[in-house]
Amino acid sequence: MSVRVALYYAPALSDPLWPAGCAWLGRDPETAATLAQPDLPDIRAVTADARLYGFHCTLKPPMRLRTNYGAFLDDAAVLARGLAPFSMPRLHVAELSGFLAVREAEPCPALRALADACVAGVDRHRAFPEEAELARRRQGGLSAVREANLLRWGYPGVFDEWRFHMTLTRRLTDAERAVFLPAAQAHLADALPHPRRVEEICVFTQAGPGAPFTIAERLPMRG
Repeated sequence: MSVRVALYYAPALSDPLWPAGCAWLGRDPETAATLAQPDLPDIRAVTADARLYGFHCTLKPPMRLRTNYGAFLDDAAVLARGLAPFSMPRLHVAELSGFLAVREAEPCPALRALADACVAGVDRHRAFPEEAELARRRQGGLSAVREANLLRWGYPGVFDEWRFHMTLTRRLTDAERAVFLPAAQAHLADALPHPRRVEEICVFTQAGPGAPFTIAERLPMRG
């Protein structure tokens, strides 16, 4: 199957961070609408990869299914119902490994626990990565821990290697960073201080290679 599914955190539709983040990337994965972006040089190219995935933080990385979507969705819904909502920490725009992202300003154990639960909770549905995907993940080298994560969980950046981030750009040059960092901070300045709760897990789906990810379900957390 070429379809991929993922569990993501995405801001609630009522959260001002949602329309602001979607406008920065130029696409709303809830409605599939193309949105006007800030007037910045090459912003379509700089945000292209992030736009494909939609404004989000990864909980369970994208995966092909070895079962079927209905069974996956049932387990994801049960998982969400068993998890308790919690308050999001303060967020800010920061650099991470050369790209810009919305990040937590201080560690949040509840966020980490949510990601851990999602990685393990629906893993029985995950098909093993194809060789091309494994090779792509290994480009640049992996630590022993990240290699073990790749083989066991299909993705290097899980559990102790996971970092909360909502990607805003590709990796930037120094000159690009000087333009895009203050621009992103200004674009999200009114939305970021808004208090927010994590009350749902979003199911994103991708119809095929190169297709944009869209939100298929918002699953309420009721634990």
